[in-house]
Amino acid sequence: MTTTGATPQAGAARAGGYARGRRKREQILQAAITLFGEAGFHGTSLRDIAGAAGISHPGLLHHFPTKAAVLEALLEHRDAVDEADLEADRERGTDLFTALVHLMERNALRPAIVDLYTSVAAEATSADHPAHAYFERRYARTIALIVDELAARRDAGELVPGLDLETTARSLVAIMDGMQLQWLLARDLPRAQRPDMAATLGAYLDLILVTPPQDAPAP
Repeated sequence: MTTTGATPQAGAARAGGYARGRRKREQILQAAITLFGEAGFHGTSLRDIAGAAGISHPGLLHHFPTKAAVLEALLEHRDAVDEADLEADRERGTDLFTALVHLMERNALRPAIVDLYTSVAAEATSADHPAHAYFERRYARTIALIVDELAARRDAGELVPGLDLETTARSLVAIMDGMQLQWLLARDLPRAQRPDMAATLGAYLDLILVTPPQDAPAP
């Protein structure tokens, strides 16, 4: 009896090809993180990224046909990592505000990602920037999430009375983004002299919450 379909050897070859493709894609994205963070989106070319990744320009185009496609993949990856970390915190019983403080603590360990976000966000204020709509959606989603949490705190009597929820949410996000910028500007200073992003966010939360944010309970 004969059989049809791929042989085990062909399947293994395909799997090896997929793995090599994933590794090469990751190399490209890691190179792009650094270059976009240093020179911005407009100041970086696909040839720059290819050179930094150790790949030919045609080889890069096989994975990413445009510079905008590289940027989109980077932003999607950043969001996926952040959302997974936040979700893991929430599943452990950590409240949203403490989870955001934890996010700032993690960001202090990944300067390349913070540099990328800050540089591209500044450029993306232009309506014709390929990430403009992405940042519009991201800010709208983040503000809405925080407003919902503030409303729940208000209803539970845990929010300082009289605060406008949207203004407070926007202030919180402004502190997070502004502290990232200040932290980047001070990254060449000794660690003890750099601003503490997480502590600054925590101090603001102490001003607006009657009940301090709670971390996950001990197991």
